[in-house]
Amino acid sequence: MNKKIFSPRFIFIITVIAVAAIYRIIPHIPNFTPVAAMALFGGTYINRKVFAFIIPMAAMIISDLVIGLHGTMLAVYVSFAISVGIGILIRKKINIFSVILASVASSVIFFIITNIAVWYTGMVGYPMNMAGLISCFTAAIPFFRTELFGTLIFSSVFFGSLLFAEKRFPILARV
Repeated sequence: MNKKIFSPRFIFIITVIAVAAIYRIIPHIPNFTPVAAMALFGGTYINRKVFAFIIPMAAMIISDLVIGLHGTMLAVYVSFAISVGIGILIRKKINIFSVILASVASSVIFFIITNIAVWYTGMVGYPMNMAGLISCFTAAIPFFRTELFGTLIFSSVFFGSLLFAEKRFPILARV
C-alpha cells in the first residue's frame, strides 16, 4: 500500500476501530458495545469502500474469535455490513444529526435482523409463528435499549474524538 493510505488520519481511524474491538473482549455491560458505532465510523471515514468494509469486519472477526462464536453470527455480520453502508451514505454530510440518525437506524436494523435470526433458528424456543416472532421482539426490547444507548454513546465518542483530534492536530484533518 502506498504512503497516502497510511496517513496519520488513517492510522487514527484504524486505532479507534481497534480500541472498539478490544472493548468487546473486556468485561462490559451486556449489549452496551461499540459494534454499530465501529461500523458507522469505519464506513464514514475509511475512504476506500472495500477497506471501509474489510477493516471493521476484520476487527469484529478477531474479537469474535476471542469471545466466542454463535448461531446467529451471519445476522450480526449482515447488520454490521449494513451499518458500514449507512456510514458510507453519511460521508458527505457528517454532522450531529446525521450521526444520531445513522446510529438509531443501525440499532433498529440490528434489532430487527438479529431478532428475526434468533426466532428463525429456534435457539430460544419461540414458536415458529407470528406470535413467536412478536414474543421474540418483545423479550428483546430491554436489550435494544441498551444497544441503542451504547451505539449513541460510542458514536459520540468515536466521531467526537476525530473531530477533536482534527482541531488539535491539523495533520489529521481531511486533505
